Amino acid sequence: MANMTPTKLMIGGLMFGAAPLAMAEVPQDCQTVRFAEVGWTDITATTALTSEVLEGLGYETTSDTVSVPIAYAGMKNGDFDVFLGNWMPSMASISDPYIEKGQVDRTGANLEGAKYTLAVPQYVYDAGVTSVADLDSHAEKFGQRLFGIEAGNDGNMIIQDMIDDDAFGLGDWQLIDSSEAGMLAELKSRASSKDWMVFLGWEPHPMNTNFDIAYLEGADDYFGPDLGGATVYTNTRGGYIEECSNVGTLLNNLQFTLSMENQIMGAIMDDGQDPRDAAQQWLQNHPDVLGQWLEGVTTVDGKPGLPAVKESLGISD
Repeated sequence: MANMTPTKLMIGGLMFGAAPLAMAEVPQDCQTVRFAEVGWTDITATTALTSEVLEGLGYETTSDTVSVPIAYAGMKNGDFDVFLGNWMPSMASISDPYIEKGQVDRTGANLEGAKYTLAVPQYVYDAGVTSVADLDSHAEKFGQRLFGIEAGNDGNMIIQDMIDDDAFGLGDWQLIDSSEAGMLAELKSRASSKDWMVFLGWEPHPMNTNFDIAYLEGADDYFGPDLGGATVYTNTRGGYIEECSNVGTLLNNLQFTLSMENQIMGAIMDDGQDPRDAAQQWLQNHPDVLGQWLEGVTTVDGKPGLPAVKESLGISD
């Protein structure tokens, strides 16, 4: 071996040079990725997108729909690996205690420019209800009811805080727990007859194009400034990124957009597509995002990730 150059090594009769070796296979314990969902179509959409990519890399994925508190308790207890729907700052009271204790990690922002606050149909706004301070003077027309979504989510908790604080004279109003679908069904019914309603609204969501709605000013102390301006973060169970670094690289690379999510949510909610079918179709029509998402990411057996995902999606170069 005296004539061997320093960059080569003979092992078992095979010569290995300076070219990089294939990356190691993903640990077996990391080859199934368990998502928490919370029944919101935007998170259903982003979870479907991410699952399509992961399965193209050779991972298995599971997704369970639970309440927001159960999602965080599940990550703490090791029942879930990933949650893509940490809306901040509105979800701080739920998520931050887990993050401060290291039980859940906030890995990075996956969506900028979202918003989350109380909204009304445009005809109500045009009638003079432009701020949360205007609600109580029209209490009779609203039936003193504020429509939320599923019990236990952060938006409902914020509305209940407003009621408990008697903010804006809302102390004798009632929060109506429902669901995303139930709240939108109520909005559709009331909008058809121009009945008044105040509800929890957010973007991205097809409600912004399917209905003529307006967001109310004045709730900065509760929902945050800029009409509840929000950033959505990816969360994982504590230590997951270090334990499953290949998935961690993908999660850190993920960047969604309002337009992307609105398109996929529209396919799910308006066209009745299965979330995975909608996500697959969107990726097939927008393959350029995969280059950024899959930078530094491999398949479970250590091969380059981008070609594998493109092949799984039927995308030709």
